[in-house]
Amino acid sequence: MTGLPDYRDSLLSSYDYELSNELIAQQPINPRHDARLLVVPSIDQKLNAIKNLKVWNLQDELRSGDLLVMNDTRVLKARLRVRRSCGGSAELLLLEPLGDGIWLCLARPAKRMKIGDSLLLETIEQEPLLLKVMGIDSSTGARLIKFPSIYSDRESIEVFLDRYGEVPLPPYIHRHDPNNQERYQTRYALRPGAVAAPTAGLHISDELLDAFSNKGIKQVKVTLHVGLGTFRPVSQEDLNDLKLHSEWVEIREEVLEAINACRARKGRVIAIGTTSLRALEGAFSAMGGKLKPYKGLVDLVIKPGYKFGVVDGLLTNFHLPKSSLLLLVSALIGREKLLAIYSEAIKRQYRFFSYGDAMWISPDAVPSEFKLN
Repeated sequence: MTGLPDYRDSLLSSYDYELSNELIAQQPINPRHDARLLVVPSIDQKLNAIKNLKVWNLQDELRSGDLLVMNDTRVLKARLRVRRSCGGSAELLLLEPLGDGIWLCLARPAKRMKIGDSLLLETIEQEPLLLKVMGIDSSTGARLIKFPSIYSDRESIEVFLDRYGEVPLPPYIHRHDPNNQERYQTRYALRPGAVAAPTAGLHISDELLDAFSNKGIKQVKVTLHVGLGTFRPVSQEDLNDLKLHSEWVEIREEVLEAINACRARKGRVIAIGTTSLRALEGAFSAMGGKLKPYKGLVDLVIKPGYKFGVVDGLLTNFHLPKSSLLLLVSALIGREKLLAIYSEAIKRQYRFFSYGDAMWISPDAVPSEFKLN
């Protein structure tokens, strides 16, 4: 894990693993904090030192004075079923606003949506609405779809999507439950704009938030609207020049103040989920290696070789093979160690992906050479 760089870290095929469909969680655990928690051994421990806890026990793994950074994005009902002008059915997944009511959307079947085509949006008890394909994004293949101009940002479109849209559950979740609208949101979701949930945060219950506060564990919120950069599969084998689609981030002044106060009291900065981590490190990188208030897009690729400037530890779920999130977590503890831990998690029947169980990477599990300071 240490020493000279391993060329395999730059190959997508090095981040593959086998997983039975039976371990892909189809529904969340109730209560939220009752999901299993795999504790990654510290750098001076062997793999058999893995601990098996519940997310509720995370409060015992943390210290008074630690700071939890959580992503307060709210998932939009961003999946729309439409009818093409020729009569065939199709789907849109809204990604981001481009201005004047035009939205970047993933389309299915995309090849049958040509520039200039009309799309009819229909749903029960709502007036039919005509949309139009205005263009094609060359880098992603997504369509530029014209909505009424009043729906020009994430806040205004949320009311519209509540009438016409559906919760955009990942394709590997086949069980559709009426409770998904509530369970596919964090308890602290506030700012509308995500098309996928920041899934580690799905484990954090109101009771656990109170337990953190009672123990003196501080909390602060950042915003990263989860989009194509987080959930789109990586396809290129050579990761050296990997680029990810940018996502919108806001780091407010109170985040900077909370982190500075945490450092002053010798606390640890803990990201609840990879999106919180990417928001902090992305802003840190965008501001030239200094954490400052930031509002805008980030496209930072975090993979082995990256040195962390802000985050000390991470609560995360178990991620898809060959995904950008698997690269990110590998950057924190090393690819070989991560894959060995995943192999153990599979043997121990942990539940994987969005509704699955969680993994706790304490600062003691992160090698010092993976950090800037």
